[in-house]
Amino acid sequence: MYYLGLDIGSSSIKIALVETDTGKSVGVVQEPETEMSMLAIKNGWAEQNPEDWWGHACLGIKRLIKTHDISSEEIIGIGISYQMHGLVVVDADNKVLRNSIIWCDSRAVPIGQKAFEVIGEEKCSEYLLNSPSNFTASKLKWVKDNEPDIFSKIHKFMLPGDYIAMRFSGKINTTVSGLSEGIFWDFKKKEIASFLMDYYGLDASLVPDIVETFGIQSRVDAKGASESGLQVGTPILYRAGDQPNNALSLNVFNPGEVAATGGTSGVVYAVTNSLSVKESARVNNFAHVNYSPGNDSRIGKLLCINGSGIQYRWLLNNLDVASYDEMNKLAEEVPVGSDGVVIIPFGNGAERMLNNQEVGTRLLNINLNNHGKGHLCRAALEGIAFSFVYGMEIMESDGIEVNVMRAGNDNLFRSKIFSETVATLIGYDIEIYNTTGAIGAARAGLLKDGDYEVFGKAIIENDYIMTFKPLRNKAEYQRAYQLWKKELEITINYI
Repeated sequence: MYYLGLDIGSSSIKIALVETDTGKSVGVVQEPETEMSMLAIKNGWAEQNPEDWWGHACLGIKRLIKTHDISSEEIIGIGISYQMHGLVVVDADNKVLRNSIIWCDSRAVPIGQKAFEVIGEEKCSEYLLNSPSNFTASKLKWVKDNEPDIFSKIHKFMLPGDYIAMRFSGKINTTVSGLSEGIFWDFKKKEIASFLMDYYGLDASLVPDIVETFGIQSRVDAKGASESGLQVGTPILYRAGDQPNNALSLNVFNPGEVAATGGTSGVVYAVTNSLSVKESARVNNFAHVNYSPGNDSRIGKLLCINGSGIQYRWLLNNLDVASYDEMNKLAEEVPVGSDGVVIIPFGNGAERMLNNQEVGTRLLNINLNNHGKGHLCRAALEGIAFSFVYGMEIMESDGIEVNVMRAGNDNLFRSKIFSETVATLIGYDIEIYNTTGAIGAARAGLLKDGDYEVFGKAIIENDYIMTFKPLRNKAEYQRAYQLWKKELEITINYI
């Protein structure tokens, strides 16, 4: 028997199968094989048609079943991971009323900022753990203000994962974790944030029914079965946004555990039971997948680093080198600290952890007689690693205590230089696992009965690759980091 996992991204839909008895991954497919498009009618806008997500999901499910020669009757549960902060709106017949306003769309920034100022920073921080910012609630308010005809027809709003679950089952529901990422959840009263809803003029009837993150949320109906190829009655057992789901995929549930990713952008996601919001201007706070309004305040603190893997990719495209492996080999020929060469890697837009300043990428201290490609490669890896360390310092000042970081086996964390630099400076292990969001969402079916020990064992036995430990000789790493940090602070002060 198998669990099916879907990861509804903005670039593609990934679908995975795992064995129910061992949690072993059987296969993963991606639809479409090329990147999905985004509609940008105006600068700063980003929309996608939710029907496209569903169509690609159905194609992928059928391809996975055919490729592995299994029966749909053997799939006994579904888990869903999805791009966070998106807005989907439907009418009373569950028909989509407009394209989804997705996570990277910035049109609602002024709305969220005004709400933060009018409601007050203290109240937003205490009750929402965040500014309303550019999250789902603010996007819904934008529709109300700018598309009143559409808004008048809205029966329910949903997050992207809620929409996919609705297409399977015909039922509309969501989770507390999902509501918190949309900034609809009041952490103090442990209920829908009525004060924000009232301020935005949003009726409580627009909020979907709330279900548990784990357990039977709904079941595939006849229409969902005919379109997806699954069996009528197959239960949806789990749903979460991509970053909480990434943490779940890496067995990160408890205070002291941190999940990290090092793709185009970098993310540090730390679990805590602290409601501290000292750094709420730079760090987001959401209900983690194992948050319970009753007695378990598991909060996921999320810090995003826009200028991360995109910096290394830019070098790959512009240095006349063949591969990341070649770049890593060139970097290994250069000592720690890159002979004083510094790269500040924030060239991918404004950085929230730098108080939304747009610092750009900076290349500093080049000696034209002595420095070459290897110095640039090492300085880039170190600069990105230092940005992770800098972010961890921000999170630790917000009350995070850490004993382990877990990361997927992506480009940056495959680099020994990158991972050893981070591990040495933060002072704890980095465990590397070969997993994906779709696999994690599928494997979450193991948690339907709340057995975290069985779930953790499945990850260790199937996904664990290696551990990078802090090096004993920290001095040269600390000197290099302090130089980088000094150059960053000079840059920030100059701007």
